[in-house]
Amino acid sequence: MAETEFSATDVRIERWARSLTRAGQVIVKDGRLALLTSNGREIDSAPVTSVRAGKRWFLAADSAVARINGVRYRLTMGQRNRRPGGAAPVRRFLEALRGAGGRRT
Repeated sequence: MAETEFSATDVRIERWARSLTRAGQVIVKDGRLALLTSNGREIDSAPVTSVRAGKRWFLAADSAVARINGVRYRLTMGQRNRRPGGAAPVRRFLEALRGAGGRRT
């Protein structure tokens, strides 16, 4: 079993205009990206080679956009523990995707 490249909890996952969960999980493991609800139910997943993700200038420092299976999701990390360095989980997420072969937008 391979080690998890990236894992974040308490992630707000929005399908752009609609919030799907406020305490979800984002996991990059074994070359796949998975978005999970707080109960562990899968929202969406795909191989990282087919995922496009990036940081937009108009989003907060702790947010990123990911396109998975043609669906655009907004991921806001660190909802419960707001602190000045909020961009760190987003940066690690994008680096994990890039390291696993994902595309950056």
